Amino acid sequence: MPDPLATLKCQPIARGAPALDPAAIAQWLPQIPRWTLAADHTALQREFRFRDFYATMAFVNALAWVAHQQDHHPDLQVGYNRCLVTWNTHAVGGLSRNDFICAARTDALEPTA
Repeated sequence: MPDPLATLKCQPIARGAPALDPAAIAQWLPQIPRWTLAADHTALQREFRFRDFYATMAFVNALAWVAHQQDHHPDLQVGYNRCLVTWNTHAVGGLSRNDFICAARTDALEPTA
């Protein structure tokens, strides 16, 4: 069983390094069950819903801080009460361990109430 993803830290990845293979993806995916794997296995996505624009922007700002701390950045689509978060690693043209770490850290930002 892998370490809990949210406790890990992203590591630098060299451009051209290999993306995760299906077996590695299958190992990490159960730790982030609310995330969707893209059909081509190159990205993780999840839509977060909020009560209003202020709550949405608070989430986006918190996520920006996490991304800065991890030096790994998502693609975001932001609306009034929603934010679609997509994690992938451009340097490898697909998924890396960093995407799974950041997805788990993103889940930790979700309000509990």
